[in-house]
Amino acid sequence: MNVRCVHSFAKDNHHFVVDGNSGAIHVVDAPAAALIDALKDRGEMFHDDDIRSLDLPYDERDLLSAGQDIQQLIQEGLLFSPDLTAVPDRPPHVVKALCLNVAHDCNLRCKYCFAETGDFGGERQLMSLEVARQAIDFLLAASGSRRQCEVDFFGGEPLLNWHVVQETVKYGQRRAAQMGKDLRFTLTTNGVLLTPEVGAFLNEHMYNVVLSLDGRRTVNDFARSTLNGRGSVYDTIVPNYQRFVQERAGKSYYVRGTFTGWNVDFVDDILHMADLGFDQVSMEPVVGPESAEWALTTKQLPHILQEYDRLAAAMLARQGTDSEFNFFHFQMELKKGPCLYKRISGCGAGGEYLAVDPDGSLFPCHQFVGQPQYRLGHVSSGVDNLDLVHTFQDSHVLNKPTCQGCWAKYYCSGGCHANNLAFNESLLEPYSAACTMEKKRLECSIYLHAARHLS
Repeated sequence: MNVRCVHSFAKDNHHFVVDGNSGAIHVVDAPAAALIDALKDRGEMFHDDDIRSLDLPYDERDLLSAGQDIQQLIQEGLLFSPDLTAVPDRPPHVVKALCLNVAHDCNLRCKYCFAETGDFGGERQLMSLEVARQAIDFLLAASGSRRQCEVDFFGGEPLLNWHVVQETVKYGQRRAAQMGKDLRFTLTTNGVLLTPEVGAFLNEHMYNVVLSLDGRRTVNDFARSTLNGRGSVYDTIVPNYQRFVQERAGKSYYVRGTFTGWNVDFVDDILHMADLGFDQVSMEPVVGPESAEWALTTKQLPHILQEYDRLAAAMLARQGTDSEFNFFHFQMELKKGPCLYKRISGCGAGGEYLAVDPDGSLFPCHQFVGQPQYRLGHVSSGVDNLDLVHTFQDSHVLNKPTCQGCWAKYYCSGGCHANNLAFNESLLEPYSAACTMEKKRLECSIYLHAARHLS
């Protein structure tokens, strides 16, 4: 289907045009932007008389000059380009990453927790070292000829099972070396148990560490409470994080927050985290039914989009200063970027990426853990539900009808499988609110990339 996907937007009197199929991004003047918008439905070469017939509020000479530039871009395949990407053959099932749910338990009680305060709807339990080692062996075997693999320690709170984390890292490094492979480890923590000793081990062995914090003390402690509901989570973890990040000495990390219907002014929380000294920040929108007290609602969506614009402006104002920081969702690779298969398949859940529960059962990702209908197999015996694997592999962006005319499809890859199922009961129908937010984040990212070159 040769659908042409062109998107234009303006910010701070600058005009941007994205050709979704080619990936080309153009900064243009106002007459060119208006002309491109007027020609969107044509998507083909045109004549000067076609331009003269348009009712546009610009000088004819400017429009004709812009038309010549647009014609050149069309000829070069950089504007109104057809989508020539063919639906690929389903690849062999190779696993490159595992999420190890080493703890189905948590020492906090966050109100919005998708894992139901850490137990994923089942009994509270910790993964045994035997299961963790089986998971490593499964990954190294299922990764085929792939040399680099990834393991993410997750929960619940993985530091509740600290001994297994340590021993699994040691075992994984030894087994990977024997097989000529490289394992990258990451860990996500709420920081309560992040002692200096734990931090030293993480800084030595973890490729990336994710630190959970929702921002300002009042916001964080309202949503993220201790087991008994007393004391300040913020006052416990912020000093731990600050010490850990300082000792991490440039290695990858980010402080990850969740914003809810209680703090739609989430940019204040992001800036607060940056002012605490964290220069790598992420803030995710909570996902859940609008009936939940913490949920984001459709009515709040316009304000959320304005917040992303406010964040971009704040980041631009901080560029080149000691308070400069990176925001995860505004990081966009414009020159190289991921391969085509990654662009259409996204995170690879259910195919390249799997999750393991404490018993060793395999699931498409951590958000499917605890749902027996999505069980794929076991680390001791491998994947035995290939039909479900194939269903996830085939649920890429080229098979999603709603995405075909979208300029952002090769950036977002059709959204999160779990969210699509939760809101639309289909892997192939994207969650529309997430689409809207992702497009705004992409616009802000493009603007920030271009801003350093704009006068």
